[in-house]
Amino acid sequence: MMTDRGPGISATEAMHRRAEELDALDAILPFDRRDQLAALLTDDDVETLKHLASQGMGENTLRALASDLGYLEAWCQLATSTRLPWPAPESLLLKFVAHHLWDPVKRAEDPTHGMPADVEAGLRAERLLRTAGPHAPGTVRRRLTSWSILTRWRGLTGAFGGPSLKSALRLAVRASARPRQRKSRKAVTGDVLAKLLETCASDRLVDLRDRALFLTAFASGGRRRSEVAALRVEDLVDEEPVRADAANETSPPLPCLSLHLGRTKTSTSDDSAHVLLIGRPVSALKHWLAEAAIKEGPVFRRIDQWGNVDRRALTPQSVNLILKARCRQAGLDAALFSAHGLRSGYLTEAANRGIPLPEAMQQSLHKSVAQAASYYNNAERKNGRAARLIT
Repeated sequence: MMTDRGPGISATEAMHRRAEELDALDAILPFDRRDQLAALLTDDDVETLKHLASQGMGENTLRALASDLGYLEAWCQLATSTRLPWPAPESLLLKFVAHHLWDPVKRAEDPTHGMPADVEAGLRAERLLRTAGPHAPGTVRRRLTSWSILTRWRGLTGAFGGPSLKSALRLAVRASARPRQRKSRKAVTGDVLAKLLETCASDRLVDLRDRALFLTAFASGGRRRSEVAALRVEDLVDEEPVRADAANETSPPLPCLSLHLGRTKTSTSDDSAHVLLIGRPVSALKHWLAEAAIKEGPVFRRIDQWGNVDRRALTPQSVNLILKARCRQAGLDAALFSAHGLRSGYLTEAANRGIPLPEAMQQSLHKSVAQAASYYNNAERKNGRAARLIT
């Protein structure tokens, strides 16, 4: 769709060149989206992403920026028949808000309200738009933030802090009346995790992998699916065994690993996040690696229908699909769970077991006390007496 080429270079040649340049970001950008991004982005866009990668921007942040940039380029081309301008005028920012946050009631009365039909059709054809109705306010804010970050990295000043945009965004969020959706409608708490583990109790490689994946992701603090997919053997460090009961020196020793996560979604460029894995999850993880003969590289890998282990890592989306498939096998409603349920489930389970919030946050690596505390508040309300005055 997008071109930004020199004299004598065709659009196809320019797209192929961008695809080759994006190969340099293969560890960050999903391979299956490389060609689509090469078609959507301009040469300057690709250079900006390469520059951000060279500056050490976190992989998750860069992946989100690339995805948002591709969407913005496609939307602008469809909405204005021009490439995304840098910096974007305030009128274009307001148009973006109007196209993505709108009043469903008014849309029923006026079909021109909200995103135009041809723009919507174009985005759906590119597989960039799947939602029906107005976008989630959080998604719109995130894309505006990405737009602002990319503008600043180009050495430009945008109108993102202008009062008109802030006012329009506030009013549009109120008008869209879209309820906030949880990333996972239900948490994968200890009882749910046990049911998932029952579905992978055999010695087949795929069962060993999934068992190790669930135990590792949950016990290490509820790791994000991107962190699970990115985990490498080189990130695993054996630690001295620890006692099953830290207060009892005669209790049996348990194996212990530290998982070095590098920079995560909430860490700074100077942080190197790591968490501990103790006991049964360590045994499950080492069993999987031994049986799959994995000595280096990605920990969790694709397995084909014949049981062959691939050299490539699972994608974050694959982690989500694996969890949903195991939910169905366990007789659970897969629509209610996602990989993020492992993260929310860890904190919910910690709250249910009376583990202090600061201790749980050391393992989950949540930076926001308010966000982590929300899981504790829900658990306390359900276990408390205030809602049981009439039973």
